[in-house]
Amino acid sequence: MEINGKTALVTGGGSGLGLAMAESYAQKGARVIIVDINQEGLNAAADKIKSAGGEVTAIHCNVAVEDEVEKMVSQAAATYDGIDIAVLCAGILRDGLLIKVDRETKKPVKKMSLQQWQSVIDVNLTGVFLTGREVAWQMVQQGRGGVIIPISSVSKAGNFGQTNYSAAKAGVASMTVVWSKELSRYKIRVAGIAPGFIATPMVIKDMKPEALEKWEKQIPIGRLGRPEEIAQTAVYLAECDLVTGVVVEPTGGARI
Repeated sequence: MEINGKTALVTGGGSGLGLAMAESYAQKGARVIIVDINQEGLNAAADKIKSAGGEVTAIHCNVAVEDEVEKMVSQAAATYDGIDIAVLCAGILRDGLLIKVDRETKKPVKKMSLQQWQSVIDVNLTGVFLTGREVAWQMVQQGRGGVIIPISSVSKAGNFGQTNYSAAKAGVASMTVVWSKELSRYKIRVAGIAPGFIATPMVIKDMKPEALEKWEKQIPIGRLGRPEEIAQTAVYLAECDLVTGVVVEPTGGARI
């Protein structure tokens, strides 16, 4: 797909990976629609893209709420006469052990709460499902195909202390393959990205420092990834018509 002149929707576009991908699409000449629940971050992101000469529209939305997603995708499609590329990037972290055990007494003292579990599933899995469903509906109606890029994670393989996040990201990877099979007849490609540990505000802020330091040491290239490197991957997936039904893993060689 030629990105110039197309419309790209990016959820989680107010910061981090989402913003980096939105910026890259704008630099390629796409009309960008960024979506986020953080209005302040959304406004700042839109200003940043505009100041660089990009064409951008910002839409506030909680991707875990069905009617908000329906309205958001409808508004996005009406803004620029359709959606050609959709990156499903909105996500949160609520890390914790399934059961925390006191080292001295060897007795369990804390459980991962249902709220910890459900909040991550709601945003990282249900949010991807809702957004992907609505975008696919819109693309089929448009009749000109498109590209959907769900964002998974290297944690899909199962990461210590991330029962909720790993389960959600594994689900995203599976949905990517299913959607690629179901939507190919409508000329819609679906290809995912499973980043490794990337230096985004969410990772730096929400991951425990000791966990982050541990993983940084285990990355074969010796450093965290950069958001712009994931953005390069998103551009490639949009541009290469041969790629569908896969989840690309730009991880710096990290494995879980």
